[in-house]
Amino acid sequence: MAEFTHLHLHTDYSLLDGACDVEKLVARVDSIGQKAVAITDHGNIYGAVHFFEAAKAKGIKPILGCELYVCKKEDHRADPQGDDYNHLLVLAENEEGYRNLVRITSEASLHGFYRKPVSQKRYLAEHSAGLIGFSGCLAGEFLRKPDGGQVRGCAQRGCGYQDIFGKGNFFLEIQDQGLELEKKIHADMFRMEKELGIPLVATNDSHYLCEDDHHAHEVLLCVQTAGSIHDPKRFKFDSDQFYVKSADEMERLFSHAPEVSAAPCSSPSVASSS
Repeated sequence: MAEFTHLHLHTDYSLLDGACDVEKLVARVDSIGQKAVAITDHGNIYGAVHFFEAAKAKGIKPILGCELYVCKKEDHRADPQGDDYNHLLVLAENEEGYRNLVRITSEASLHGFYRKPVSQKRYLAEHSAGLIGFSGCLAGEFLRKPDGGQVRGCAQRGCGYQDIFGKGNFFLEIQDQGLELEKKIHADMFRMEKELGIPLVATNDSHYLCEDDHHAHEVLLCVQTAGSIHDPKRFKFDSDQFYVKSADEMERLFSHAPEVSAAPCSSPSVASSS
């Protein structure tokens, strides 16, 4: 039987963006035979306690993390001219990592908030102990502006993040939610893995529980953007594959590279017995 752990997942604490109710999430994970799950809400860890307690009650291993907004400019925090940041996924490996995650998200909200709580890469580097980093989705620094199918990320960026998190504590994410751009850059991701020596991990950018929840999630996005569900130009996700998939579904998606879809239940988590 295939094993998989969701390491990139947004609950309803990703305000007006994630639609995974925490209680229903752990029930869903249990029903598809998975033993662990992470939450990585946008820019916050508001759901940490709720999620931790719900997962423990269900016998599911909780992994606490966050999808950070990291400022592109070292000397600038929040750009009034636009959204000048990249996404970066981090998971807490242990209690020290969790405490640093609290510091990073709190500092971003208190001192880097302009529409989004934006983190400084320098502050992240100073508080990276106990954290494991992932390159993120298409809005990540490695993938933000592909040009002719070539990923913009380079060896300098990869080495930079390895310096921040430590060798073996930074991973490239590869995703397949049915988006044309994702498929277009897959070959580049495998090339980067070999050139940079940074391992690939398959994730699914889960925003809702089941495929049938796709329409409800579109309505939620309309609320977020004050849009209309009848407007073809509204902000939306361009597929219905952003849900909590089973291990078998993930294995089929990456059948050409089964090693990347194996996210074992020994994945990083906050160390706690309480």
